[in-house]
Amino acid sequence: MALTQLPSPAASPAAAYEGILRRQSSRESAARTYARSLPIVPVRARGLTIEGADGRRYLDCLSGAGSLALGHNHPVVLEAIRSVLDSGAPLHVLDLATPVKDAFTEELFATLPRELAASGRIQFCSPAGTDAVEAAFKLVRTATGRDGLLAFTGAYHGMTEGALAASGGGSGARVTRLPYPQDYRCPFGVGGQEGARLAARLTESLLDDPKSGVRRPAGMIVEPVQGEGGVLPAPEGWLRRMRELTAARSIPLIADEVQTGVGRTGAFWAVGHSGVEPDVMVLSKAIGGSLPLAAIVYRDALDAWQPGDHAGTFRGNQLAMAAGAATLRYVRENGLAGRAATLGRRMLERLGALAEAYDCIGEVRGAGLMIGIEFVEPERGAGACEVLGGGGAPVTGAGLPAGTGRVPGAGGPLPASPARAAAVQQECLRRGLIVELGGRHSCVVRLLPPLTITDEQAEAVLDRLADAVAAACRPGARIPGIPTPSTPKEAGAASPA
Repeated sequence: MALTQLPSPAASPAAAYEGILRRQSSRESAARTYARSLPIVPVRARGLTIEGADGRRYLDCLSGAGSLALGHNHPVVLEAIRSVLDSGAPLHVLDLATPVKDAFTEELFATLPRELAASGRIQFCSPAGTDAVEAAFKLVRTATGRDGLLAFTGAYHGMTEGALAASGGGSGARVTRLPYPQDYRCPFGVGGQEGARLAARLTESLLDDPKSGVRRPAGMIVEPVQGEGGVLPAPEGWLRRMRELTAARSIPLIADEVQTGVGRTGAFWAVGHSGVEPDVMVLSKAIGGSLPLAAIVYRDALDAWQPGDHAGTFRGNQLAMAAGAATLRYVRENGLAGRAATLGRRMLERLGALAEAYDCIGEVRGAGLMIGIEFVEPERGAGACEVLGGGGAPVTGAGLPAGTGRVPGAGGPLPASPARAAAVQQECLRRGLIVELGGRHSCVVRLLPPLTITDEQAEAVLDRLADAVAAACRPGARIPGIPTPSTPKEAGAASPA
C-alpha cells in the first residue's frame, strides 16, 4: 500500500506551501470558508502562536472558532491525551460507562449552575455543537408535546436543518424569531435599557396575545452572547426577564453555550453574568479541550426520552473527554474566567481609544475574551448620526458602561462596511495576526484569543490590530474588491506563546 508522500525536503518551503493551498482549492468544496480569507498552512502551534509551512508565525485570535480555551497544544491537554493512549483504554465505546467519561462528567458538573449541577442529566451527542442543538430541540419537543420554537434575530446555532432554521435559514421547523437587544443597531432605534425593555415587552405580547399567531412553543433558545451575530452580550436584566417569561408559561429555556462556555466571557458559563438558571444548556467547542465533543445538560424533569431516542455512534470520544476534563479543571483551578474578565476589560478600553481615532469604527463591544469591532462607512452616513462628547464609538460589554461618543441618531447607525472589515482582516494577516469576521453584515472583526494569553501577548495583538486599522482606514486606502493574497509575505514574527 502506497503511503501519502510528504513534500520532498529538496522542495522549497514556499513551493510546498503553495502546492498544498493549490491542491486544497482544487479538491475541497466551494463551501470552505476560513481557508479563503486565511490562506495559511499551519504545521506547528503552541499557545497563541501558529507557525505556517512557509515559516511565518501568527498570533491566533481565532482559536478554532473559540474551541481552544487553553490555546494550541497546552501541556495539560497533551498529558491527558497521552495518559489515555498509554493506558491501553479503549478509544471508542459508544455510550458505555468508562473511568474517563466519569471523570469528565464529574468535572463538568462541578462547574454548572447550581440547580443543574444538583439534579441535571447529561446526554452526549455526536461530536458537533449543531447536533447538540438538535438534541435540545428534540428533548423539549418530547417533554412538552409541543412543536414550535422561539429564537432570536442574529442567532447562530449550527448548520443542520433544525439548527439552521433557528439561526434564520433553513426550512421545515416552525420558528418564531424575536428581537435580540443591542445598542448600536437597536431594532427599536433606542438601545440601552429602553431597547431591552421594548424587546422583552414584544416577546411577552407575542406569547400572550391570542391573535399573535404564536402558539405556545416547545422551547426558547438564546445565546447569552451572540458570537457569529457580531459579539452582542445579552443585557443581564433582559435575559432574566426571558427566564421569568418562559418559566411562568412552562416554556423550557435553552442556553446555547457552545461558544461562550468554559470561561470565555469572564464567567465559567455566560449565563452566570445574569444568574439565570436555564432548563437546558448546549455545550461543545471548548469542553473537548480542542477535540470534538458535544453534550446537552438539562433538568431531570425534562428527561422523557426512551432508550435510543437520541443516539449517535461517536458520542463516547475518550480522548476528547480526557482533554476536556483537563481543560475544565485547569480553567477552574487557575481562575481563568476571572482573568478573562479583567484582561477583556483592559482590551476593550484600549480598543475604545482606537475607536476615538477612527470614525470607521462604529462600536467596540464584548464580554471577557470575546471581543468585536464593528466597521462602518462614515462617508456614506453624513448627517445620519449625532456626535456627543469626544467623537468616539461607544464601548459596551460585560461590566462596562455603554460610554459616550458617536451614537446612532435620528437617521440610525452608520452603514455597515463588510469591505472595510475584510480589509482589516487581511492587513492583520499581513502583520501576523489571525482574526475572524462576523456580524449580520460580516462587518465585525472578532477576537477570540485563548484564555492563557499573557498581558504582553494581548498588547502585541492590539498593536498589530491598530496598525491594520490604520492601514485599512487611512485616507485613500483601497477598499472595494480587496484581493485575498495567495501567499501573504509581509508580517513580523509573533511573540512566543
